[in-house]
Amino acid sequence: MGEQKSESAIGVGIVGTGYAAKRRAEAIQGDERSHLVTVSGYSRANTEAFCQEYQISAAPSWQALVEHPQLDLVIIATVNQDHAPIAQKALEAGKHVVLEYPLALSPQDGQTLLALADKQGKLLHVEHIELLGGVHQALGQALGQIGEVSYGRYITITPQRPVSQRWTYHKSLFGFPFTAALSRIHRLTDILGEVATVTGTLRYWDVPESEYFRACLATAQLEFRNGAIADLVYGKGETFWHSTRTLELHGDQGTLLFVRERGKLIQGEQETPLEVSSRRGLFQQDTQLVLDYLLDHKPLYVHPSQSYYALLVADAIRRSVETGEKVTLAPS
Repeated sequence: MGEQKSESAIGVGIVGTGYAAKRRAEAIQGDERSHLVTVSGYSRANTEAFCQEYQISAAPSWQALVEHPQLDLVIIATVNQDHAPIAQKALEAGKHVVLEYPLALSPQDGQTLLALADKQGKLLHVEHIELLGGVHQALGQALGQIGEVSYGRYITITPQRPVSQRWTYHKSLFGFPFTAALSRIHRLTDILGEVATVTGTLRYWDVPESEYFRACLATAQLEFRNGAIADLVYGKGETFWHSTRTLELHGDQGTLLFVRERGKLIQGEQETPLEVSSRRGLFQQDTQLVLDYLLDHKPLYVHPSQSYYALLVADAIRRSVETGEKVTLAPS
């Protein structure tokens, strides 16, 4: 099944059948350097529909997929809890690995994967398309205009109803919210550098007698080694009624404010709009960059050690939530 491509094309398998997996499939099939071979999914019905849409055959399980002899690259876009075990088996099978974040749900598992990829001489790439997106690019270009940053605030609130029993509302499958939604932390560490201390809070609105929840609200305050302080808020579910996505950075020479896809530089009475490119096509861009790396040795925009560091910060917030105390991070 599927289109014929040159024998030198990179053979790709995808674990997952959701939104990210579909965007990956389109990018792989749209590039002559790669060939989509097979897929493994959590739901049989969704897997069959995915195979029909992209004209490929299904692997009987992810365990079988990572051993497939025609695969050079495994893309993991499934429930967060399964990221680390699938990536480990794929690396052990001699495959390159691309993961939708998070790298793992624990720093220990993340560290194991980094060491294994290095030992095997294989790519371990953790996608962080937000770093490629228009908001982050505009932020980076304008950052020098606001001087020394003293304070940042990043809020994402997503109403959803009914939630139903989906894996993104399951405590074990999804993971600790700031680990699962790792891009929030990674965006700040990319801008402000290493974190010195964190404090966090977390509330769930539970579904009785299950690990599912109707909503969650996680907050954190990060103190950076450069002296900056940032507040993070992440909430989603049936408790919320208004969608919010704002990012602001305050410096001694101005403020950067982004509300959804609109940004501006504020300096006194002067407000300068910032050009923010579209979010469309970011999975395709990430996939093309992976192929550029594998075939032409061009550097990627992010290293897995950076994702691992964000995971360390997220886990420190989790420990703060459990203990109710501020947690100090060791210098990296």
